[in-house]
Amino acid sequence: MTMNSDWIGYLAAALTTASFLPQAVMTVKTRDTSSLSLGMYSLFTLGVLLWLIYGVFLANWAIIIANAVTFLLAAAILAVKLHNSLRK
Repeated sequence: MTMNSDWIGYLAAALTTASFLPQAVMTVKTRDTSSLSLGMYSLFTLGVLLWLIYGVFLANWAIIIANAVTFLLAAAILAVKLHNSLRK
C-alpha cells in the first residue's frame, strides 16, 4: 500500500493542530497565563500566520487548514496573555 503525500500532510496537520487544542482550551477556560511566555506566543502566532500565508500562496489545503486553525487557537491564547499582562 502506498500513501499519497497529501494524506501525510493532512495527517501531520491534524496531529499538530490537535496537540495545540488542550492548551488553548485550558488557557481560555482558566484565564491563567502566568506560565506562558508573551514573547514566545507572539513569535509563534506570527510564525503560524506566515505559514498560513505561505500555504495560500502554494494553494496547499493541508497547510492552509492546519495553520488557520492553529492561528485562531494561538491568537486566542495570545489575546488572553496580553489582556492579563496589561491588567498588571
